[in-house]
Amino acid sequence: MQIRDEFASSALLTDQYELTMLAAALADGSAHRQCTFEVFARRLPHGRRYGVVAGTGRLLDALARFHFGPDELAVVAKFLDPATVDWLREYRFTGDIDGYAEGELYFPGSPILTVRGSFAECVLLETLALSIFNHDSAIASSAARMVSAAAGRRMIEMGSRRTHELAAPSSSRAAYLAGFDATSNLEAVRGFGVPGAGTSAHAFTLLHSGADGEHEAAAFRSQIDALGIGTTLLVDTFDITRGVATAIEVAGPELGGVRIDSGDLGVLARQVRDQLDELGATGTRIVVSGDLDEYAIAALRAEPVDVYGVGTSVVIGSGAPTAGMVYKLVEVDGIPVAKRSSHKQSRGGTKKAVRLARATGTIVEEIVYPEGGEAPATNGFQVRELQIPLVRDGKVVDGVATLAQSRELVARGLVSLPWEGLKLSAGEPAVPTTFLG
Repeated sequence: MQIRDEFASSALLTDQYELTMLAAALADGSAHRQCTFEVFARRLPHGRRYGVVAGTGRLLDALARFHFGPDELAVVAKFLDPATVDWLREYRFTGDIDGYAEGELYFPGSPILTVRGSFAECVLLETLALSIFNHDSAIASSAARMVSAAAGRRMIEMGSRRTHELAAPSSSRAAYLAGFDATSNLEAVRGFGVPGAGTSAHAFTLLHSGADGEHEAAAFRSQIDALGIGTTLLVDTFDITRGVATAIEVAGPELGGVRIDSGDLGVLARQVRDQLDELGATGTRIVVSGDLDEYAIAALRAEPVDVYGVGTSVVIGSGAPTAGMVYKLVEVDGIPVAKRSSHKQSRGGTKKAVRLARATGTIVEEIVYPEGGEAPATNGFQVRELQIPLVRDGKVVDGVATLAQSRELVARGLVSLPWEGLKLSAGEPAVPTTFLG
């Protein structure tokens, strides 16, 4: 998705040190050594039991736009030598990328993305890959927890005003990938095809006030005239009991829904449900919003809530705004290399991964092993390879999953977790990862 013309090229969505490394490598002749880089998370955010891979589609789109035109070259020429600038003028990624399918679950150490090519062309992609995957996977992982807590009830993402304007559409996309049903963000509707949703705010009700007082009924009548009887009326601007009565008086018992945005949502949902039923509006849905997260949603599970609207919590990853992924060089000219820094160790060598499951589909283990090595024993479990081709010779392969297909993969993945993996309480990863070789 392209939001503004200045992002027609994605080449400057990067850190300067990637270009200074490139310049040094070109000068000493090491730039063309064949390398493998991997994206992985050393650990999950504190207490989380799984992660959701998100951002693959956005990365592939950004990769196609990763080139240096006159405007980009004018920026980098301020600190790079002419030979490096000339090299960048012709740059196009020509390597290979494999990775976990978008929507796949991941665990600590999962080789989520494997990038192969010369050092020069691969090193430039570090920040781009990490900024997309760290953001989108964090949002999708928290959104998946909310979807699980909602237990099948409709979810609307409405966090645009609580995040950066350019991050909002990708947040909406990640939430939809994880199982949310709609978004309030129209750029996500246009750019990613996410279903849109939205009706009115308290300001619209207040707009219809006059010198003679409040005119809530006029506001409701205006909204229904414009949007139809299936709309959702916001009933807590003044007195919620009076608001519900006015809504049904104006709309009749076929009103689509009422929204509660404040107060003790559980108590109010019960009161409103009883009131709606007494008024004959048994099919009118109750929508709740207002500082919801996965814990608040879980606490409302027994209440008569039909739809959850989630804002701030989902776009900040519900307290974990980054997935903590890294992009590490693991192989040079076929030789495994590894970082040994304290608490930041990496495992050398290009890797593959498989996931073992019972006949019921429940995951029991993830195994990461050296590429070219002997496939691990399955011990009678069902086995599934996790990495798939994404890019060959710089071109995106045919058949990369659509957003709708990736959304289905998330849903299947959540069902495949052991039951304790869906707990919201802090705990170890739901599935152990075994490293061979």
